[in-house]
Amino acid sequence: MRIRKVAIYARVSTEHEAQLSALENQVQYYDDLINRHPDWVLYRRYIDEGISGTSISKRKNFVRMMEDAKDGHFDLIVTREVSRFARNTVDTLQQTRLLKRMGIEVYFTEDGIWTMNDEDGELRLTIMATLAQNESKKTSMRVKAGQMVSFQNGVIYGTGNVLGYDKVGQEYVINEAQAKTVRKIFDMYLAGNGCQKIKKQLEKDGDLTAMGKTLWHFTTIGHVLRNRLYCGELEYRKEYVPDYLEQKRMKNRGELDRVIVEGRHQPIVTKEEFERVQKLMAEKSRQMEKCRTNRGVYADDLWRKKMRCQCGHAFAKTRWHSKKNFTTYTYKCYDQTRTGTVSARLKNGLSIEGVCPVPLVQDWKMHTMAQKVLHAIFDDPEATLREAEAVLGGGAAGVEQAEVLRDKSIVEEQLKKEQGRYETLLDMRMNNEIPKEVFSRKQQEVEERIKELEQQMLQYRDVKPATEADVNGKLEALRRLMEQFSMPEDGEFTESDLDRYVTGVRVYEDHFEWLLNLDTDTHGEPDDAGSPFISGR
Repeated sequence: MRIRKVAIYARVSTEHEAQLSALENQVQYYDDLINRHPDWVLYRRYIDEGISGTSISKRKNFVRMMEDAKDGHFDLIVTREVSRFARNTVDTLQQTRLLKRMGIEVYFTEDGIWTMNDEDGELRLTIMATLAQNESKKTSMRVKAGQMVSFQNGVIYGTGNVLGYDKVGQEYVINEAQAKTVRKIFDMYLAGNGCQKIKKQLEKDGDLTAMGKTLWHFTTIGHVLRNRLYCGELEYRKEYVPDYLEQKRMKNRGELDRVIVEGRHQPIVTKEEFERVQKLMAEKSRQMEKCRTNRGVYADDLWRKKMRCQCGHAFAKTRWHSKKNFTTYTYKCYDQTRTGTVSARLKNGLSIEGVCPVPLVQDWKMHTMAQKVLHAIFDDPEATLREAEAVLGGGAAGVEQAEVLRDKSIVEEQLKKEQGRYETLLDMRMNNEIPKEVFSRKQQEVEERIKELEQQMLQYRDVKPATEADVNGKLEALRRLMEQFSMPEDGEFTESDLDRYVTGVRVYEDHFEWLLNLDTDTHGEPDDAGSPFISGR
């Protein structure tokens, strides 16, 4: 008897209690099915809940199942019907063919389709997938029709986390403390104050955002001023889904008519005040467009492309001092263009909580440091080679890369832990060990944490351990560079030289890290296998 390792795939929505019950029923269904097949050994259940079936990319557990399939963890996938697997004909056929090439069969129990054995399996699969896709299209049309009815009835969507209101059931109730902040924003704007002045005043007065933060952003104030909720109206279709198969939301920039209806909530400002604000904002927007003639003037600046702040942002280049025949520039962390620098905020008596502490960097300082760094490398080639051999450890991964690999490993472990928590939470809900309200709250917390860790993992996607051959190759390339290098006659490295040899500059509060490309075979960014770097203050 051939023993088969089985993966179970199920997909349901948990928006309603009935669907949670459906999930429990599905689990019981698969357990009974496996018990009837003594040659089946369960490897794992992959369950996507609360997710549309039209787009595979959105289904995390489906993607995880495909990755496990590539690693050979199972040889059979069992799922109830084609519509549970995918509602996109192309996706269904592509994924089943890919699994077939890997020697993995898919069994659709309700449709009676075995992708390996049936002579007409693919034909039947194509028909069922086409029917599922057509049903998805009809569902999309029904949802849109239902949404329009909801719009006309003034149904409230979203979490209700809106400055100035508390969501009580399906209604908005004014939060008087926050409503004062909203009125202040509108009053100050109507009095001729811009978002920057409003921002400073709110922070000086200690007014809090809807999230309870003391630090305000220009965009937050702009959203308040544009939100029709505050004049008693509800606005729908700010976003839309152009393709029912992709299910990707896009901002509505006129592709569809927006729907505006009267709300049942109490307004904080009058319609006249709101419309006056919209008119003023439109006029200022036109004026700003005329003033933006120098937009992108520093886009090709060398250091703007190379510098990255310790907080993760790029740098903006701004004019610092201008004299008759001489202008100096400075580089500022992009986050500080919204919050202001630490020194400026302290000068105005504002809180510096959450403000990037990295100081401004003058352009002459960057040029001087770059010259010193490259001279430190090329003035004494033998010393550079000795230091490189010491850093790379004679065949081990470089110090910087070892730290990156360690950080990657930590994030991976944290991600696995959160994914395990998610599975445990799902099992507890299926077994009725926790109520729906607790499940929903904990589910949101875990999903947010998983999303955050997945974003962190993106920066490590191309990081691989350095082999001995990698490191020896780096050292040999460095020796060739030292042999071929010719110092400029005036001892001054050109901007072209700086662009070639400096990969990036990481700017910290009290020091800089210079990432260098010292490979004769490449002129772009070096790989992560022990790329040399210099740290300095």
